[in-house]
Amino acid sequence: MKIALIVSCLLMVSLTGRGQQQAANRPTLVAGIPVNYAEDSVGNYTLPDLLTCADGQRVTDAKTWTQKRRPELLKLVEDIQFGKMPQGPRKIRYNVFDKGTPAFNNKAIRKQVRIYLTDDTTSHQVNVVIYLPGALKQPAPMLLSISFAAYNQTIADSGLYVGNIWSREGKLVRADKPTPFGKMNVEQFMDAGIGYATLYYGDIEPDFKDGIKYGIRTTYLKAGQTDVAPDEWGAISAWAWGMSRVMDYFETDKQIDAKRIAIQGASRLGKTVLWAGIHDPRFKVVVASVSGEGGAALSRRNFGETVAHITDPTRYLYQFAQNYNSYAKQLDRLPFDGHALVALMAPRPLLLQTGSTDYWSDPKGEFLSAVAATPVYALFGEKGPQTNTLPAPGDTSQLLNHLGYFMHEGGHGVLPTDWPQIITYLKKYL
Repeated sequence: MKIALIVSCLLMVSLTGRGQQQAANRPTLVAGIPVNYAEDSVGNYTLPDLLTCADGQRVTDAKTWTQKRRPELLKLVEDIQFGKMPQGPRKIRYNVFDKGTPAFNNKAIRKQVRIYLTDDTTSHQVNVVIYLPGALKQPAPMLLSISFAAYNQTIADSGLYVGNIWSREGKLVRADKPTPFGKMNVEQFMDAGIGYATLYYGDIEPDFKDGIKYGIRTTYLKAGQTDVAPDEWGAISAWAWGMSRVMDYFETDKQIDAKRIAIQGASRLGKTVLWAGIHDPRFKVVVASVSGEGGAALSRRNFGETVAHITDPTRYLYQFAQNYNSYAKQLDRLPFDGHALVALMAPRPLLLQTGSTDYWSDPKGEFLSAVAATPVYALFGEKGPQTNTLPAPGDTSQLLNHLGYFMHEGGHGVLPTDWPQIITYLKKYL
């Protein structure tokens, strides 16, 4: 199921032509629920007011937002959508099994690290590859990307550890086969003076309904407990929690500037990095790519995927707190929307990267979410979108705002041509 989804996403990315070509590939019925792609059928909606506290107090300054309104919204999102997650281990344990090897014609220094998520080092390990600019004479800023594939499958470097990935049948298999994904151009980050690190999300928890049996969440279940409570963490929170454990390691590595760490992920991993950034303020910058429903897109816009689609028990309810599904048919009662997730990042830099024909993920809904969150960034003297009109594909006019937005011509994913834009954003804010 997972691999089929990934292939589907990549096929969507390849359709970078006209929206009419992709129209035939849009599902019109998912989990028995109709899907709308017509702007005139979006319906009327009113977004919850970000600048009014639960007791009616208006938020007019950054202090009130930070000390009162933000904690209120954070608790709502945690209890309803993503679920509460535990604190990390008191002491991070890791093994640097590649301590610094020249790579890419000496442009980079490669490290490989195994991070142990529990005291039992025989399981629940996360493997991370790190590339540091070879010419850098001081601790490096870093982009940490969470990936659908093992890093040896996405980087053309013969010195990489070959790990395991989860098959669609729910089995661990050796990651020695090609994937539908292209190779990451690591050298472009080195040229920009930015480190690059990546990990496979399945090392933290598998991406399927019963993945909890094999993932990190199972180690936090109480005796006799077989599933999490309705307000406790789903798989997205587990992946976000794992990213924070990588940050724990970064803080121990003197070659990495842990004060200048950006994170990036796409699709469900775009939701993951958005939630990781919200929950862990140590991440300085977030790049949420095509995060869609449950991410930056507005749920109240009946366009593309909806809460009902994404939380259907036959689909992805396991990724969220179970409470989220109770709002599937009563969105007007949901006390927040995607604009709250965007606003919860304020005042830290956030870039929303989307695709013009990614109708399922609603790129316009992501843009309108950023517009609605801009007043929160303004409390800190920072800018979001400076227009209410959706930028054209390739338009970089809103890219370099503190709350930035960029849309490529094409579908769901991150295109090779997106990375120079993302790097431009990182160079400004890292």
